[in-house]
Amino acid sequence: VVREALGRLARPILVVDLVDPAEAGQALGQLTYEELLDQGDPEAAMPPPADEWSPISLCYTSGTTGPPKGVICHHRGAYLNALGSALMLGLRADSVHLCTLSMSHCNGWTLPWAVTAAGGTHVCLRRPEPARIFRLLVEEQVTHLFAAPPVLNMLVHCPRNVLAVLRRPVEVLTGSAAPADAVIEAMEAMGFRVTHAYGLAEAHGPAMFSAPQPAWQDLPSPERARMMARQGVRSAILPELQVADPVTLRPVPNDATTLGEIMLRGHTVMAGYLKDPAATAEAFAGGWYHTGDLAVVHADGYVELRDRVQDIIVSGGENISSLEVEQVLQRHPAVLEAAVVARPDPVWGEVPCAFLMLKPDARRPDPAKLLRWLRQQLASYKLPRRFVFGTLPKTATGRVRKNELRQR
Repeated sequence: VVREALGRLARPILVVDLVDPAEAGQALGQLTYEELLDQGDPEAAMPPPADEWSPISLCYTSGTTGPPKGVICHHRGAYLNALGSALMLGLRADSVHLCTLSMSHCNGWTLPWAVTAAGGTHVCLRRPEPARIFRLLVEEQVTHLFAAPPVLNMLVHCPRNVLAVLRRPVEVLTGSAAPADAVIEAMEAMGFRVTHAYGLAEAHGPAMFSAPQPAWQDLPSPERARMMARQGVRSAILPELQVADPVTLRPVPNDATTLGEIMLRGHTVMAGYLKDPAATAEAFAGGWYHTGDLAVVHADGYVELRDRVQDIIVSGGENISSLEVEQVLQRHPAVLEAAVVARPDPVWGEVPCAFLMLKPDARRPDPAKLLRWLRQQLASYKLPRRFVFGTLPKTATGRVRKNELRQR
């Protein structure tokens, strides 16, 4: 794809190879990353931007619910979000960060800048492989691991022969879709301390953190994991956040039941979508950035994500959270990952359809038995009417392509 794109350009551009050709095939660039560094002047200083609102990067959305859009990130948002993340995560000069995130994904959640601002150490790897991750955690005395839920899932279910005993607790920040509470529970048992965050490219990365409370330590492990899996409270550098009716903009009550859309306003919200004024105007309707994520607010003020607007399933007039059904399915001992989408139905309009990826050593569960197991934990109208077993299509950032599953 890159070779074809280069052939279409009207002017030549410098291409730098970031990977070893022996590992990734034929090189495309004129020089390696190390050769590029050798051309630099160690005494040169990077000039400051002419305007703090000027663009610093262009990050594309994953395209899980529609066409990818170019998010224009600015210097002010990147600067503040990096410092806010360093504050919320307790990063210091002796912090050692193992990075599993692509910098093309929300600028690596701005965490490469956050660790650098704190004077910490970066440990980099080409791809997230459990054996290499566990080895580096021990050898480099890693203090912080930032990873999307699929990577945590990978660590929890990796072969026993690659597991390593951690010499010290490792702070884990995870985000994107909510990790299954069973995954958080398993990570805790392995010596990790998990903090769940909520963010998106349009907010320069993390915007909310599920800040742990002392009282949670006295809860049974499954209940504590469920509290930790909530998206939490706004970051210190985000002035305004609300869960509100998308039309009236009226905030929902803190009753853990009423659905509203997560909306943001402040310094760390994007400048807009590249060359797409219509999408930008729609996203900022009413003066708030509309995330498209549906959530409830608990009595303690913590926000809990329930679904994307596009992913909510309306069956016979009842709203079904695909995320809720997925969380339950991922507690089943045979299930590695689950994705639930709407399937057209002549009677109910649409019903849940579950796509399941099984653990490598698991036998395929009998659908009737799986349904009986689900009935103990879900209301009958939320039960999937069909199970499809196999691999799940994903984006480059590890998110499930639900639009593709809906088409199937």
